[in-house]
Amino acid sequence: MYFSIIIPVYNRPDEMEELLNSLQLQDYEADFEVVVVEDGSTLKSDEVVKRYSQKLRISYYNKENSGPGDSRNFGMKNAKGDYFLIFDSDCIIPAPYLSEVKKALENGYVDFFGGPDKAMDSFSDIQKAINFSMTSFLTTGGVRGGTEKVNKFQPRSFNMGISKAAFVASGGFGDIHPGEDPDLTIRLWELGFSSKLIPEAYVYHKRRIDWDKFALQTLKFGKARPILNSWYPNYQKWTYFFPSMFLIGFWFSLFLLLFVQDLPFKLFCIYFLMIFIVSAVQNRNIAIGFLSVIATWIQFKNYGFGFLNSLFKLHILKQKPQEAFPELFFRK
Repeated sequence: MYFSIIIPVYNRPDEMEELLNSLQLQDYEADFEVVVVEDGSTLKSDEVVKRYSQKLRISYYNKENSGPGDSRNFGMKNAKGDYFLIFDSDCIIPAPYLSEVKKALENGYVDFFGGPDKAMDSFSDIQKAINFSMTSFLTTGGVRGGTEKVNKFQPRSFNMGISKAAFVASGGFGDIHPGEDPDLTIRLWELGFSSKLIPEAYVYHKRRIDWDKFALQTLKFGKARPILNSWYPNYQKWTYFFPSMFLIGFWFSLFLLLFVQDLPFKLFCIYFLMIFIVSAVQNRNIAIGFLSVIATWIQFKNYGFGFLNSLFKLHILKQKPQEAFPELFFRK
């Protein structure tokens, strides 16, 4: 099995430095290649790639900007391997990653898989708080943290593997972003390919992000989910509605305070207190516990609002997804 690592990058040479450095430290004994696809960047990673070209087998491509999904497809079309490993440029790969993937696929082969993400000690407090909200069992991020069913796992494109056969059969990622990873997953399932979670194949996901970027990201996640539900109604889950129900319930609890009915609001306070305590203990840092409450509120509020907005435009106004949310679709 020959691995090709596919990395789309857009104006992030600093991230490529850390990612390529982590790849050269892999304990994997067999050969593998790295395919870097510059997605129309004005701040290129060519000098970084050149520095690592003596240590890694790297192919470097430049193309016009067409989004991460199309760039991943471009990389896979030009890769030499029979199994592709896809990372975002803001990931750092632990040394045993490739060895763990090889072992897991030899013990139970699947044509595509995903792995969890974790935070490094060197991450900022905000990065750790956002990582908590995106991975904790207390939030919808429990899926990202590895609690989803192991043999029915929906890989996320920041840390995903897919065989060449599955890529060729499916055509790879579509034009929607975000949402391109569940879209591809469902199409692969419908083609008869199997997936799984490999818990040992985790990455450190830096999420080069601040509060404003996180709010925009989660808003887009919320907008994308009803689109995917309309495309694949058989794969809807009640958990997809949870942030919207949470948001509506929270505002309703504030309304009830006007009538001296404070129990619902107290329940929300207890929930956020649990977020604070669990995160503070997990991260051994009270400040991160407090920031995790903020991150969870931003995640639920913006995802929930985006979800409701998308439902309204798609099902009430009867707009087509590309018409309702052109910002979610890349034009090739």
